[in-house]
Parts: sequence; structure tokens; C-alpha cells
Amino acid sequence: MKWLASLALLATAGCATAPAPDRDFFTNLSSLCGKAFEGRITSPPAAADASFASKALVMHVRECSADTIRVPFHVADDHSRTWVITRTASGLRLKHDHRHKDGSEDKVTQYGGESVTPLSAARQEFPADAFTKELLIREGNVAGAANVWAVEVNPGRTFAYELRRPNRFLRVEFDLTRPVSPPPPAWGAR
Repeated sequence: MKWLASLALLATAGCATAPAPDRDFFTNLSSLCGKAFEGRITSPPAAADASFASKALVMHVRECSADTIRVPFHVADDHSRTWVITRTASGLRLKHDHRHKDGSEDKVTQYGGESVTPLSAARQEFPADAFTKELLIREGNVAGAANVWAVEVNPGRTFAYELRRPNRFLRVEFDLTRPVSPPPPAWGAR
């Protein structure tokens, strides 16, 4: 009878320590903390991306804590965008923190969503949450209410950021094999 209790305890302990894809994803992203990488648009050319298609694109995994990772996305000298990935009770959350040069929030900021299943150690998808839908519709971006963002981390190879909705697809890939010098802090960074 003791052996049966020991077996049950061992089985339960094994389940408690099984790797969770969202935790593995967060760990993979955290391993890049302090590093910056240049990227390029890999999705088909689109008029909506023309304003930054030919500019230097750099992501910098700048701030990492146990629960939050801040990744500024620099478009040449525009340091207004930061992707914020936070652990939640059910997975991960992606928010977009948009700032002006003086550090104040843009009127379209803090949008994003919660990760959805199936979770993956390499890719997380984030459909627009209720706050985002309301914000984007209020600001005249009705199509944006259908946004689904994705972030991929393929350790030692690539990091990718993606935006997808009907009639819109943007994918930016960053080469993790070639770190670059970190850019200045994002606007409004602490």
C-alpha cells in the first residue's frame, strides 16, 4: 500500500513540474534580455507598411522581470513602440505601449490581447481583447478589432512579430544569430 501512495505522489509531482509551453516561451524570450537584433519585413509588400518598410528595424529585449518583458521596437529614429509581454494566471498577455517623444502615452496605446490555446513554446497568438476592440473602433480603426498578433521565438535563429486580420498581414523577422548594438531607450522608458 505504501508503494501505491509513493507512486501517486511521484505521478503528481511529475505533473506539477511538467514544462508549460507559455513558461518555456517566456524563458526563451527572457534569454534574449539585454540584446538587440535587426529585422526586416518578410510579409508581402503592403501600402500600410510603406512608412517603415525601407527603414532600420530593431527590436531590443530591454527589461525582463519574473512576470514582464518589455521589447522596444525601433523604426529608425522612431522609438515610440514597445511590446509588453506579461505572465497571467492563464497564459501570457501582449500589449503595445505607444509613446510620444516627451514620454506621454499616445491616444492609441495599451492595446493587445491574451494568449490563446494551443500554447506553444515557440509561438504565442494574441487576439484583440475587449479593451482593444473598443479602443480601435472608437479611434476609427474598425478593421483592427479583428487583429490577431503573434510572437515567435526560435532560439538561436529568429524572433518574429506578426499582425494578421482579414485583408492585412504584417510579419517582421529578426535574426537572432547577429546581435546589434542596443538603440537608445524607447520613449517614456524608465
